Amino acid sequence: MLSTRQLRYFVEIAECGSFSAAAERLFVAQSALSRQIKDMETRLQTPLFERTARLPRLTAAGEAFLPRARNLLIELTKASEMTTQVGNGELGTLRLSHSSTVPMSGRLLRGISGYLSQHVGVSMEIAKLSSEAQLEALADSQLDVGLLRLPVLRQCEGVQIVPLYSERLLLAVPPNHRLAVDNSAQGIDLAQLKDEAFISIPHPQRGGLSYLSAELCMRQGFFPRAARVVSRKTTQLQLIQAGFGIALLPESMRDIAPSDIHFLPLADPDCLSTVALACRQNPTTLVQHFINVCTDHCGSEPAPTGDLR
Repeated sequence: MLSTRQLRYFVEIAECGSFSAAAERLFVAQSALSRQIKDMETRLQTPLFERTARLPRLTAAGEAFLPRARNLLIELTKASEMTTQVGNGELGTLRLSHSSTVPMSGRLLRGISGYLSQHVGVSMEIAKLSSEAQLEALADSQLDVGLLRLPVLRQCEGVQIVPLYSERLLLAVPPNHRLAVDNSAQGIDLAQLKDEAFISIPHPQRGGLSYLSAELCMRQGFFPRAARVVSRKTTQLQLIQAGFGIALLPESMRDIAPSDIHFLPLADPDCLSTVALACRQNPTTLVQHFINVCTDHCGSEPAPTGDLR
């Protein structure tokens, strides 16, 4: 098997036109250069140069071999550079997934945009999965980064969860709902919702937004009453719009909600929901770069306080 060094020596001699000039450019002894070329010719079972009294000249075999040797060196250089870039997190594909209650809008989109602008060699695949499915996919190395809402009831070995930011919860009600009409500037007290139908009820083995909403209601002495149609996905926005019930939703979901849903403030300022980033422990450089940029963009941004509707 020919070595990379031998290929480089051969190309340099052919381009320089002499063993002595090539030896000088390569900073090696001419005798060492000659031995390597002789070894190449032995392995290839054919001479590559005609040794004349003046300057070495490529044989027909050498002429045929030269462009291929150049291409091999070029491809090897490209492969080495690509490997270094991948190892440094400068090149590759980042597989990201988010829960349905973590919309790709606002600060998250700005964080992704900031990351991609700093890492032009990286592309991203985005999918939507439940929190539990994200953790399992991360544990199986089928996913690089997950975005979910706390709390998480089930942990997976080898997966870490990093809180990104918190945002206030709002009460989402259908058009013409009595609370929208009677809403006071002081906000809605959760105790007022005791007899309301909630379109999002927690699963006994799952955390996330529905679990948090139920926990907040239970602090007021009641468990949310289930509507006739329930959902834990973004379809709950359509269910609210259709008048099936109400829900406690994070402020960012206003970005994707139908325009006639009313979002009302809650009286308790501690009604907050936290978005977290999940990844494998000891993440790759590619993933760590994303965590750093996303944390900077999301963690430093104040919670939105725009007008409610």
